[in-house]
Amino acid sequence: MSTNPPRMPGELSFMALVVVFSAFMLWSSFRISKFDSISSPGVFPMLCAGLMLVTGLMSLRQAWKASPSADTHRTVFQQFVIQLAPLKLVLFVALIVGYMLALEVTGFLFSSYAFLLMSMQVLGSKKIVVNLWVSALVLFCIFIVFRTAFSVVLPAGSLLGPYTPEFLK
Repeated sequence: MSTNPPRMPGELSFMALVVVFSAFMLWSSFRISKFDSISSPGVFPMLCAGLMLVTGLMSLRQAWKASPSADTHRTVFQQFVIQLAPLKLVLFVALIVGYMLALEVTGFLFSSYAFLLMSMQVLGSKKIVVNLWVSALVLFCIFIVFRTAFSVVLPAGSLLGPYTPEFLK
């Protein structure tokens, strides 16, 4: 006797989206060459998309048959947020977006150091002095490798670039 695990919050919606996407990809790959022959350019993409559609339908059926999770104290949205988008993940994604935006303005060195330092804090490291040194050491190693081995010019930043020494650019 096999027991199905309870359905995760958002699983049914996600599987429905996978099926819709798979069907769209199957149609798009069919339009490549209209399946003229077994060796036509669209055959392999059609095979992959068809396989993805079949497995998506199987997973959708399994999710449909599964009982919803037994947590009755929270709404489905609350369960979804707790299980699939915890605060740590949201904060880390925000740090990555902030890093991408800061890179052009403050430059590679400052923004990377701040990103490394804050990401260690978000991920749970409470040793501030160790974080300061580890971030500096890792950034120094990255800087040396990219500047010497790969000869990559790292962005100096529009805000701090004019004040950055030439050897750090």
